[in-house]
Amino acid sequence: MNPEKRRRIFERLREKNPDPKTELEYSTPFELLVAVVLSAQATDKSVNLATRRFFPVTPQQIVDLGVPKLEKLIQTIGLFRTKAKNVVALSQMLLERHCGAVPQNREALQALPGVGRKTASVVLNTAFGQPTVAVDTHIFRVANRTGLAPGKDVEEVEEKLLRFTPPEFLQNAHHWLILHGRYVCIARKPGCPECVIRDLCEFRGKTRV
Repeated sequence: MNPEKRRRIFERLREKNPDPKTELEYSTPFELLVAVVLSAQATDKSVNLATRRFFPVTPQQIVDLGVPKLEKLIQTIGLFRTKAKNVVALSQMLLERHCGAVPQNREALQALPGVGRKTASVVLNTAFGQPTVAVDTHIFRVANRTGLAPGKDVEEVEEKLLRFTPPEFLQNAHHWLILHGRYVCIARKPGCPECVIRDLCEFRGKTRV
């Protein structure tokens, strides 16, 4: 895909949604971190339903709550036992190493229990405004299907998106692509007829009405 076509794709996504936001509910960087950790292999909707039971919350409050009580609060989410252990452990680590604050660099974030590259990228982008792209299943599908940034794995897709996305769009690219993949360019039958980038997309199997 040539640079001009990429630019036009992002221009249209921006026109449709000038100020994209995550669908996870949070009010602080710590709450966002917790929500993203809980969202692994779970929907944002299910995470929001669970976090409403104990947000607003601080690292100390999570530590005081403890694993058993947190498990009960998030048991509607998949892998809740492992996630509860990780959330309590990362909260304890934040208190011990960062005075309770969420670090603003990737290395420190990924040193926290349950925090991988994708989670760190979401927090750096959404909470701290850093131009990162967290490649999940939606973004991986959209990047490959459209030809925007094809790659054999998430690392390759991330590298290409960071390299080829025009700087002015990089801050919001993550949100535009994930929302496009979640609601339009869906896995089983993409909504090509209502897609704003249909004529720019290089997917050969476009659907019809």
